[in-house]
Order: sequence, then C-alpha cells, then structure tokens
Amino acid sequence: MNKKQNLNVLFTLIIASLGYFVDIYELLLFSIVRKPSLLAIGVKDDAIDMLEASTKVINYQMVGLLIGGVIWGVLGDKKGRMKVLFGSILLYSVANFATGYVQTVDQYAWGRFIGGIGLAGELGVGITLVSELLPRSRRGLGTSMVAGIGLLGAVFAYFVFKFSGDWRLCYKIGGLMGIGLLMLRVGVLESALFEKIKTEDVSRGNFLMFFNNRDRFTKYMKAILIGLPTWYVIGLLMNFSNRFAGELYENNLIDSGRATMFGYIGISLGDITVGFVSQYFKSRKIALYIFYGLTIASCVAYFSPLNHNDSTMYFICGLLGFSCGFWAIFVTMGAEQFGTNLRATAATTIPNMVRGALPLMNFLFLDIFQLKYHHTIYQSGIQTGIIVIIISLIALYFTDETFRKKMNFVEKS
Repeated sequence: MNKKQNLNVLFTLIIASLGYFVDIYELLLFSIVRKPSLLAIGVKDDAIDMLEASTKVINYQMVGLLIGGVIWGVLGDKKGRMKVLFGSILLYSVANFATGYVQTVDQYAWGRFIGGIGLAGELGVGITLVSELLPRSRRGLGTSMVAGIGLLGAVFAYFVFKFSGDWRLCYKIGGLMGIGLLMLRVGVLESALFEKIKTEDVSRGNFLMFFNNRDRFTKYMKAILIGLPTWYVIGLLMNFSNRFAGELYENNLIDSGRATMFGYIGISLGDITVGFVSQYFKSRKIALYIFYGLTIASCVAYFSPLNHNDSTMYFICGLLGFSCGFWAIFVTMGAEQFGTNLRATAATTIPNMVRGALPLMNFLFLDIFQLKYHHTIYQSGIQTGIIVIIISLIALYFTDETFRKKMNFVEKS
C-alpha cells in the first residue's frame, strides 16, 4: 500500500475504534446506571422487583441487538458497509437520547430495544470493513486494536455517571456522541472488495443462505457458540456481582456498575493482548483456547473462598474481563469464514446472536435453576457457567482455523 492508502486505512481504524467506543458506552450504560435509574422510575428497592425489572430491560435490549444484527448485516452486504454505519448510528443516537426521558419500566425497555437495534450494526460492519482493508498478516492486530480501544467506552460511561450523578444525562451524552461520530464517518471510504462484487452476479446479504447449505449452517452456528462465555461473564457475573457477593461473603457494598467498569478495563486489555497472541502462534484457535483456559480459572476464583471481600470481587471481575477479552478475534473469525457477499451479514449477526443469547442464559440462570429448582444464585451461576463453557469448547474444537484465510471470495447460493 502507498502512503495515501496507509493513511486511509489508519483513519478507518481510528474511526472504527471510536465507533465501537460509543457502541460500548451505549450498550453497557444500563448495567452501570441500572439501580438508580430503576429506582427513579418507581421500581421498589427489593431484590425480586429489581431483578425482574433489570432482566426485562436487558432482555429487550438484547433482543433488539439480535433483530438489528440481521437487519444491518443484510443491508451491509446489499447496500454497502458505510450506508449501514450511517443508518445504525443515527438510530441508536436518537433512541439513546430519548431514553433520557423515560418514566416507566416499559418505556425504558422499549427505548433499549430500539437502541439495541441501532447498536447492532456498529461492531460487525466495522470489523468487516477493517478486515477487508488490512492484509492477512495484520487483520487480527487491527481488529484487536479496534475492540481494545472501543471497549474503554464502558470505563468512560462509568466515570460520566460517577461525576455527573445523573443517569438521564448519561443517556443524552451518549446520543450526542453518536451524532458526533456520524459526522466523522463522512471521511471513511467504502470497502474495495464490496465495490468489486457489486458488479458480479452473486446473491448479496441473503440471510437464508446460512440455512440452505449444511456446511455453511454448521460453520455459522459454531461461529456463534464460541462467543457465549463473554456474555455469560458480562451479563451474569459482572451485572449481578452485588448479589453474588451477598452469598459469597454476605456484607458488601459492591456496585455492579463499578464491577462492570473494572471488567471492561480487563476486556480492553485482553482484546489487545489476544491479537498479539494470535499473531505469535499464527492461529486464532490457539489464542482462543488460551483465553478459554483463563476464563475457566477466573470463574473458579470468582466462586471460590478467595473471593471474600469487595476488593477481591472487583479484582476478580477485572481478571474475568481480561480472560474473556477475545471478542475481537471471535468476530474476526466470523468475518474470515464467509465470502464478501455474506461477510457483513455474518460479522454483524454472529456477535449479536451471542448478545441475543443472554436472555436464554438469564432464563436458565433465573427461571430454571433458581425459580423452578430453587437453587441459590451461587449454585445457578456455577451450573449456567459449566453449560456455557462446555458448549463453547466443543464448538471451537470443530471450528476451522482462519488465520491465513484469504478474504477475496464469495459464497455460492
């Protein structure tokens, strides 16, 4: 690449990183302002009422991500990567600004649902764009840098709330950041690989193509399942860290928003590290096996007597974050496995299918293990984690290595 091309790629990396920064700010803000925002709209300060309201809002958001992943992914392959980024940013910016005015749990849930639809387009399309611009030898490093920098959005969200103390203002700031990002996106170029296939006679963005071929369907499902541990850690262990602390060592002053902030510092560092690990071993799978091992070790520490006070809980949440900081490599693998005519659809739907699986994990964790079988939150957390990690390990074992895979190919219908 010449100097001008290098500058264009660097600019795209910077904008993609900022885009994911805003995405994560918006996505994790509810976890950070969960309790004060729910109390402000009339939810009782009772464990069951708070848990039910929290679960409803987060489930609506995750279902929105699931639906949005399909919408934006399909449009990304049909209309172009950049058009999708403009549309998704506009939708989630408006939705998040409006969330600053909600007055009921239902309004809150629907606001997060619409915001989730918008947020679904940012990461997958951004990773697709970066993956198609960079050579094979640098793809993993580039996408890891995007995720590593972007994930600091959760840390920023925590400090915005800490210093402002106004959860409604936090949502409005998120909406305004999205509009600012929209203006910066104007200078980002479209993918050359996408421009090339626009002239070819191939089906683009056909979501049903994941289901009309056995090998492609199996590959798609495995790509989703290998990402499950990340949202088990974020959605359950970090989000309900105050309740787990209550069983682990009873008296505690854990702030789940703060636990999430420490977790996302770890995730950011992990996402940068995993790119170098993948580069060192020339393998995506070896890097994931290493980080799965770290995730298992961190989960054992989380549920062990080592986790006996607030300081250790925050520290272990940071370790958990680092250990499951393989989000960038996981999404990159999704992009690398599918042709240019399905790549945005794959890279956008795969991470959002994982996010959309959180309601299923919540169902297993809360409705099955706790409400039906009357297990404690401690027991339910361990049981849910064992199931999730075993499923992911099996999926990774049967997944093909993608480190050296070329990107210039298409999927035949």
